[in-house]
Formats: sequence, C-alpha cells, structure tokens
Amino acid sequence: MAEPSAGPAPRRLAVRRLSLTRFRNYAAATLDVDGPAVVLAGPNGAGKTNLLEAVSFLAPGRGLRRARLSDVDRAVPGEPAPDTAWAVAARLDGKLGEVAIGTGRDPEAEGERRLVRIDGVPAKSQAALGDHVTVSWLTPAMDRLFLEGASGRRRFLDRLVFAFDPEHSTRVNGYEHAWRERNRLIRDAVRDPAWYAALEETLAASGVAVAAARAALVARLNRVCAGTEAPFPAAALRLDGTVDRWLEEAPALDVEERLRATLAAGRRPGAPEAEGPHRSDLAVRHVAKDMPAERCSTGEQKALLVGIVLAHARLQAVDEGAAPILLLDEVAAHLDDRRRAALFEAVLALGGQAWLTGTDRDVFAPIADRAQILEVTDGRLAPAGIVGFRGETSNG
Repeated sequence: MAEPSAGPAPRRLAVRRLSLTRFRNYAAATLDVDGPAVVLAGPNGAGKTNLLEAVSFLAPGRGLRRARLSDVDRAVPGEPAPDTAWAVAARLDGKLGEVAIGTGRDPEAEGERRLVRIDGVPAKSQAALGDHVTVSWLTPAMDRLFLEGASGRRRFLDRLVFAFDPEHSTRVNGYEHAWRERNRLIRDAVRDPAWYAALEETLAASGVAVAAARAALVARLNRVCAGTEAPFPAAALRLDGTVDRWLEEAPALDVEERLRATLAAGRRPGAPEAEGPHRSDLAVRHVAKDMPAERCSTGEQKALLVGIVLAHARLQAVDEGAAPILLLDEVAAHLDDRRRAALFEAVLALGGQAWLTGTDRDVFAPIADRAQILEVTDGRLAPAGIVGFRGETSNG
C-alpha cells in the first residue's frame, strides 16, 4: 500500500447500542452491539438494510438510500399514520470518545427537517455529526456504478471527499443552488448582468474548489490503489471534465477566471450548457487488464469498487486515526469465495466496525467466530449469538 504507513493502531469507531423508533418496519427496537463485526442474515425484505440505513443516519447526509426523511417513517398498511416521526439513537465510541447521538425527522417542521442531538444537546446542523463518526457503505445499487450515468459516480466521489473535508458538501450544495438560480434567470430572460455576475462569481469559486478537492482525493486514492493486493484488482481513477483538465494546466485562480468568462458567454436562452464540475465524470480502469471498468465483468466491477472503498477507508484510518464504520449490504453478491474471504479479512484488519448483510448465513462462516450474528426473518431478529436484543418489528 503506497500512502498509508505503519503507526499506532487506529481507534475503533463503533456503535455500542442502537435504538430505533418508528423507523421503516421497526416500531421500536434496541440492539446492544459487541465486537468488530455485525452480521445480519435473512431473506430479502426482512429489514436488514433498514438497520444499516439507521446506522448511516448517525453521520451527516441523507443516509445510504438518499431517502426523503418522511419516507423513512414507519407505515403499516391499514393503520393510520403515526403522530410521531422516526428517530434513531445510539451510544458509540466516536472520534472524540464515547458519545450519545440522537437524530430523526422533525414532525413539527414544514418540509424535510432533521433534528440532531449530541449528548442530549441540540446541534446547529447535522454537520456536527462528522466530528464524532464517519460511515462508509456499499449497497447493491452501487453494483451498477460504472454502467449508469455520471451523476451517480459524482455523488459517490463527493461522498468520499466529504469524509476528509466536511465543507465539501457545503460547496457542492452552494454550487448546485447557484446553478439552478442562474438557469432560472436564463429561462425567465432576465437581462440584468449584475444578477448573473453575482451567481457566476459563486459558481466559479465554489466550482473550482469542488473540482480541486475531487482531484486531490483521486490522486491520493490512486497512490493507495496502486498497491492493492490480490484478489482485488488495482484501480486507476481519473476525473474527466473540462474544468478538471483546466486545473491540470493552470493555477486555480486562472481557472476561476476562465470559468467566469465561459459562464458569462452563455447567458442567453438556447446557449450550450456551460462547463463546470456538474459535468465531470469519474473514469475508472482495471490496471492489470488496461480496461475501462464499464467493460469488465460484473465480478470484476464489484471487486474494483470494493478495492476503492477499502483504499478510502485506509486513508481515513491514517488521517483520522480511526477507520470508518463500514456498512456492507449484500456485499457477497458477485464475489467468488476467494474474494469474499479476502474482503472479510481486509475489513476486520482495518480495526473499525463493520455491519454486513446477506441472505445466506453460511457465506459469513470465515468470520463466524469474530462476528455478532443476527438472524432476520419476517421482520424479527433472533437473539442467538448476540449480546442482547429486544424489539418489536413488523414485516417489511
């Protein structure tokens, strides 16, 4: 591994107790957690991914499903909507020590508003969660990351950047807001150049900052991925976009000025869409085969993706002294036995905590002696082999 170096063992970010209230198919549940790995085994639709989603809400963002907050509320066919909204509470070992986190939808707010409490004190925003915990995940929806549109790959990369730079999300959101406002001015045929100039100043500054942060992380990931060990293939990442190429050729201030000029030239209705980081793509190649990821087999694509996520986790362990909590939903799919066993060992070697799901409990046999295993069937979690669970669920 090229960049991470030997040093003190990282701290372990780990959930110690997780409580859900009216969350998806869970009416109320409390789970006590012990050990480096939690395995949730059971049929599809039993509620395994719902538990992973609950853990993902302990970090800033929209969770691993990117769901509307109101869609997370528990709903039972034939029953009236509840008066209370969903909530997740956890006690965990965080970056700054033991901490209690509570979060959920604000039922009294108009629209979608998320509440966050840290050690019982209301936080100004969910961004405060990033001071205590980092969560990373792989889901079945990501299996097609290299085959579908560039927007999904941009979101994937931005989430990786956000783990190192909490302000990245603010810059991305600010850029997207300014872009929508500029498009509205063009659509409404507004002619006042001052309106455009103010928005284009924001677009140039935040856009170049977004592109530069992406480029910095891609460079670091490439150094780590170059040392990826079998059976996971080494991946080579590259940003493909006009602004990304400009940054390779000129200083950031010069690129800002060039982007401002490009935006100013495209203010009229019907003009070609202006350049910017919203048009960038993340290109990935299988190094050994010198082949674009989208042309690789399904298994090779999954292995490339796993390798990138593991490289990112190793960088976090070095930079922050603690690997992220990993949520691996149906991660065994498309991996052969050799890669599956190697993945389990690599995840445990990170020194963090991992939550894994699968339909076949036998798949997790290589780590059965080190994992806390829950059987999830028809919305129920079996207590066998766990420290403690109590809860009520409904099918889902």
